[in-house]
Amino acid sequence: MTQTTEDQKLAVLNQLFTSATQNASIAMSRWTSGQITLSLDEVSEVQLDSLPTALDIGDDLLTMVVLTLDGEMGGQLILTFDDTNGRQLAASLLNRDLNTEPEWSALEQSALMETGNILGCAYLRSLAEVIDTELVPSPPYFVQDYGASVLEQAVMTQAMVSDRALICRTSFRRQGEVLSWDVFFVPTESLLTRLENAFVAIQ
Repeated sequence: MTQTTEDQKLAVLNQLFTSATQNASIAMSRWTSGQITLSLDEVSEVQLDSLPTALDIGDDLLTMVVLTLDGEMGGQLILTFDDTNGRQLAASLLNRDLNTEPEWSALEQSALMETGNILGCAYLRSLAEVIDTELVPSPPYFVQDYGASVLEQAVMTQAMVSDRALICRTSFRRQGEVLSWDVFFVPTESLLTRLENAFVAIQ
C-alpha cells in the first residue's frame, strides 16, 4: 500500500471514528449530568508489538470496563481508568463520598460498568449505521488487571491476520480538565475493512 493510499485510508477512518466518538460524548455528557465529554485526538496504525508503548499502557494495575463483539464483525472496546479517577467517577455517579477502601463495592463496579455500557453502545451504534449491520456488544464486565496483559488478550485475534493494529486516541475531560482515562476499540480486520468500504461508498 502506498503512503498516499495509507494516508487516504486513515483520513476516512478518522472521519468515521470522529462521528462515533461524538455520539459517545453526547451519551457520556447525559449520563454524567454534563460533567464528562470526550473527543478523538488521532487515528493511526502501529505495529502490534509496539502497541502498549503507543497507548502508554505499561505494567500498572488499571481499572477497566470491557465490552466484546463476537463473530467476524467483532472486536473489543476497553475503557480504562487509574484507580483514583475510576473511584471519583463512581462516587460522582452514586452521589457518595469517595471510597478509600482497597476493595471496590458492588455498587461502584456497577456504576462503572453502566458507564462502559452507555459509552460503548453509543459508539458502536454509530459504526453500525455505516455498515447497516447490528453490532451488539456483550454485557460489560469489570476487571482490575495489568494494562499490558489485557491489551495483549484484546489483540490476540488481530495478531492472527495482521501485525498492525488501529489506534483511536481519545481524550476525556471533566469540565475542561483532561482526565487519566482512555478508551480503545480493537476491531477485527473484517470489521475494519467493512467500515472503511461502506464509509467510502456513501461519500
